[in-house]
Amino acid sequence: MSFIGKNIKKIRTVRNLSQAGFAQLFNLARPSVGAYEEGRSEPKMETVVQIARQFGLSIDLLLTKELTVNELYGFDIYKQELKQAPSLKKIANPTPAPETVLIKAAQTLEYIVNRHEKKFIESLPVVHFPVDLKNIGRAFEQPGSEMQYLETGIFPGDLLLGELVEPENYCDVIPGKVYVVVLQSSLLIRRLAEVVSGETLQFKADNPEYNLVTLPVKEVLEIWEVRGVFSSRLKAPALVEERLIVLEQVVQQLNDRIKALEK
Repeated sequence: MSFIGKNIKKIRTVRNLSQAGFAQLFNLARPSVGAYEEGRSEPKMETVVQIARQFGLSIDLLLTKELTVNELYGFDIYKQELKQAPSLKKIANPTPAPETVLIKAAQTLEYIVNRHEKKFIESLPVVHFPVDLKNIGRAFEQPGSEMQYLETGIFPGDLLLGELVEPENYCDVIPGKVYVVVLQSSLLIRRLAEVVSGETLQFKADNPEYNLVTLPVKEVLEIWEVRGVFSSRLKAPALVEERLIVLEQVVQQLNDRIKALEK
C-alpha cells in the first residue's frame, strides 16, 4: 500500500492544520482524513493530485515514500531559513468518487459468510478508484501468484476492482476477461476460458503451472468482472518488450554504420 496516510499526517503537522482544516481544503469529511492517516482507506486519485498541487509535492513521492520535513518544504532547512508557508487556497468542487469496499485476502472466508450483512460490509476498509461503474463495486486483494507469469500480470497484494455480474448474466460472461468468483468456501481469481453448455464455466490462470478450473454455475455465489488492477509494484519489462529493446538497439547500430559508410 502507499504512504499517503502517513504523509497527510506529516503535512498537517508541518503546516499546523487540524484534520478538520485539512478536510475543508479538499471538500472532504473529517473522518475520511482520520481514516487515511490510520490506513483504513486511501483518498481517490483526484484528491491525491490536488494535495500534491496544493503543497507543491511530487505525486510519486507522496505515494511511494514517507516524506521528510525537508521534502515537504522543498529545501534544506539547515542551509536556509524556513519561510512562512504559503497561504492555503481551497480547491473548489472536486469530482466526487464513490467509496469501494475492500476485501483483503485474510478476510476472504469472513466475507463469504457475512457478505449479505450490512454491518459487516460497513465495517470493512474502503478505497477510491477513478473508474465509473454501472453496478456495485468491490475491491479484492490478489492472494497468490496464479495470475502472474514471467514478471507480468497480477501480483500478490495487487488490488482488483470488480463490478458485480447479476446472477441472470452468469452465462453471458466473456471469455478472456478476468473475474473474481466467490464460492462456498473459497474465492477464485481467474481468466474465463469458456462457457460450456450454459451450465458450466471454465477458468484458467495466466500462470501455466495452475490447472484449468471447471465450475457448475449453480455453485457460484457471486461473480465480479475485474475492471481495473491497481499495483504499487514496479513491474519489470515483459520478455517481448526486452526483445524489442534489443532489436531497436541493433537497428540503431546498423543505421549508424550505414551513415558512417556514406560519408
